[in-house]
Amino acid sequence: MATLPNPLPDPAASGLDLPPGSLVDATVDGPWPEPLLWYADGPAAPRDWTALRAAGRRVGLLPVLVTGGHRGQWPEDWDLCPDGTSYPGDHDAEDVLAGYWADHVDHADDETGDGAAADEDAPGPGSSWPGLAPVPAREAAEDADTAAAGLAGVIAADADEWLGGARIALVPARRSADIPAAIGWSGPVNHENDVARLCAVLRSWEDRYDARVVVLGFDTMTVSVGRPPTTVAEARALAAEHYAFCPDNIDQSPPYDLDVYAEKAVLNQEAWSFWWD
Repeated sequence: MATLPNPLPDPAASGLDLPPGSLVDATVDGPWPEPLLWYADGPAAPRDWTALRAAGRRVGLLPVLVTGGHRGQWPEDWDLCPDGTSYPGDHDAEDVLAGYWADHVDHADDETGDGAAADEDAPGPGSSWPGLAPVPAREAAEDADTAAAGLAGVIAADADEWLGGARIALVPARRSADIPAAIGWSGPVNHENDVARLCAVLRSWEDRYDARVVVLGFDTMTVSVGRPPTTVAEARALAAEHYAFCPDNIDQSPPYDLDVYAEKAVLNQEAWSFWWD
């Protein structure tokens, strides 16, 4: 079970100036003892992220945009599973990624575990885990939280077109990478039952790339990137991590090739998007 840093405070008693909104305590196992998150009743405005980050920080809350997307599912219908979520700090990012790589890429004799021939177009069939990508050589152009606020503002300004009216939410979490675990988000359940393992990777991306979780959908995630790879070699190294983290990004979305993905979706990109089938 994820250990929350503090219960989500009652907005009416916390002194926060919030728009009309709702508290969510619904999980797959019934109501959670404490609300898992608060989210606004209406679409986010471009300045909501900055305002609520400053206000929420005083009481241990971090902002994230939430969207039901085309499925029309808001957080109370997301099958949240906090009881089955561990603590991100109990996992090592490289161990997690290496395990995923072994499951999805490192096929012995180029065969899948059931004896069927591996897909010849899969990234690096038979290759061994290449290890974590190096920290980009250049310094971040701006503070990571400023970069996250900028991306959130762009999304909010174009929410009806991009994310179907994303709403601002507040989650009790110490760091952005822990937000999915703090609410027991089950978006990647077909890839990983314990989202805290993915959060361990997000923590590593926070440290190396100034990444921040900006949007959570039913089965999608968008993160801002304050210090993205700026060389093809750096991008290709990180693309291997993306493949282990979210194989569907490559296996089920064009261009279906890890090197092309690295140059189109990783190199100099200030936002990364993931989706799990």
